[in-house]
Amino acid sequence: MLTLDKVYHARHVLKDAIRQTDMIYSPVLSENSGCKVYLKTENLQITGSFKVRGAYYKIAGLSDEEKARGVIACSAGNHAQGVALASQKFGIRSIICMPDGAPISKVEATKSYGAEVMLVPGVYDDAHNEAERLKCEMGYTFIHPFDDDDVIAGQGTIGLEILDQLSDVDVVVVPIGGGGLASGVAFAVKSLDPRIKVYGVQSSGAPSMLTSVEHHKIECLPSVSTIADGIAVKEPGTTTFELCSKYLDGIVSVSDDQVSAAILALIEKQKMIAEGAGAVSLAAVMYDKIPGLAGKKVCCLISGGNIDVTILSRVINRGLLMSGRQCSLTLELMDKPGQLVGVSTVIAECGGNVTAVLHERTSEGTAVNGCYLKLQIETRNFEHIRQIKERLKQEGFKVL
Repeated sequence: MLTLDKVYHARHVLKDAIRQTDMIYSPVLSENSGCKVYLKTENLQITGSFKVRGAYYKIAGLSDEEKARGVIACSAGNHAQGVALASQKFGIRSIICMPDGAPISKVEATKSYGAEVMLVPGVYDDAHNEAERLKCEMGYTFIHPFDDDDVIAGQGTIGLEILDQLSDVDVVVVPIGGGGLASGVAFAVKSLDPRIKVYGVQSSGAPSMLTSVEHHKIECLPSVSTIADGIAVKEPGTTTFELCSKYLDGIVSVSDDQVSAAILALIEKQKMIAEGAGAVSLAAVMYDKIPGLAGKKVCCLISGGNIDVTILSRVINRGLLMSGRQCSLTLELMDKPGQLVGVSTVIAECGGNVTAVLHERTSEGTAVNGCYLKLQIETRNFEHIRQIKERLKQEGFKVL
């Protein structure tokens, strides 16, 4: 059973194993969001994620017999690293089942802590099923990533730190996958100060807890699809569903485009790297998903920073588009000398920067001497894009 005493005991056990991550106030993000934004930087935790808290506390409490059998876990990557690191410290054999689509960086990091990794075709839930099968077949001790009181208590230590670091916080915003983090943080915060609002955030491509809470019963999604692989969970846990239903003030969802923009904002404004799951809390604040935040002190929990660099480049490009920092324009022109010079002059005078040009002859049904000009442009914001389009039209160019 989850109790506040258990959360405090978890903090005692973890004090020499993990770091208390910083709470950082962001003036720039606050100005853009209309509230006072504070970032709880669990992306700077050892292993790059909060998951080590719950995994370490759970493994620390195992009996000698359970430790001797070895442990098995399933994970999209962050829980895997937490279990692997804790197992290494206690000298325990660890086997981790991971979905075969897990980022290579997370797979290699898990192996670096001494774990045996098994890649399972499918998503997190398929890896979970395989881990359960091996547990029964081989007698390993299963370390659940979220639906376990000890794991939830370990994650709940973040709630204690938030209150220590920002005692007058008004709102705490937490990512949700299976619900272990949201359950632990909400339980700890609400138990100590019920006036504080706690909201959960899911990806719109994996809203399992959101739909379950809305329909007052646990539901399993047929599929999930999101860049926030750390929270791509088809079905929430029994314990986490009950705790989230009881202690959260609401659950909202954000799109992959909004998550990409939040990742870009953290990189550019805060010099901080977050993975998709870690950035959903900021995305919810940036895009006004949570009511009544104006002027409030809002803590966004940045839960992890283990993003694959190959994904990061694509996310940055998407974030540039979402924030008006980049745009694609197509113009219909007469195919004659000087047209390209005219277009590029207008863009340059407006302060835009052309990064790519594609010239195409028109297709059947259009003017014989017509052509299309497709441009990729670096811009400041959406207002800047509007100004460039208007200026091009004023100069007689047809913007499609």
